[in-house]
Amino acid sequence: MTVSPDAQPAFVSATRTAYDTVAVSYAEVLDGLLAESTWDRAMLNAFAELVGPAGPVGDLGCGPGRIAGYLASLGLDVFGVDLSPAMVEVARRAYPGLKFEVGSLLALELADESLAGALAWYSIIHTPPARLPEVFGELARVLVPGGRLLLAFQVGDEVRHIEQGYGHDGLSLDAYRLRPELIEQLAADAGLTIESRLVRAPEPPHEKTPQAYLVARKG
Repeated sequence: MTVSPDAQPAFVSATRTAYDTVAVSYAEVLDGLLAESTWDRAMLNAFAELVGPAGPVGDLGCGPGRIAGYLASLGLDVFGVDLSPAMVEVARRAYPGLKFEVGSLLALELADESLAGALAWYSIIHTPPARLPEVFGELARVLVPGGRLLLAFQVGDEVRHIEQGYGHDGLSLDAYRLRPELIEQLAADAGLTIESRLVRAPEPPHEKTPQAYLVARKG
């Protein structure tokens, strides 16, 4: 379902504007970080092995495409969706062999039960917790029975307002740190079963809080 910009919730518009602003510098800052994070790669590798060649995988909230590119290197049939048109353009330039489209987690333009796997890699963190049931409903809707969902997010129970980042001032964006127990319950309410949970210590200098990964299975 396509939602006109005028009908978007304020937090969606704020998120899009912020990431349109920082898209190029964001990609530059994150370039190479995956190679430095054993845990990130371990979870992505496990997700790729669980999904296998069963069908398409959506990197939902793909940013500059670095995670989609890594999953493609593992043999997955992966594409990306992101709220920010500027991020999508960066991803298309960086990974011309993959498909990237603009879209929202609140209303994915994907058919029911069309994905063998879905990835929300730090892409739920700008959605107010009260709206997260809608997001999890969409994530569950697009997965085939038995399909896997991998989530990554910062651990906590507070909201951080961001006004500076990636070399830019004048941003206005909220980022929510989330309790794993809350995310597990949201997943369960959407019909997903948690298969694994990992919480790790932050890896400085880019992280200040523990990080969580959850793998869930539909049905």
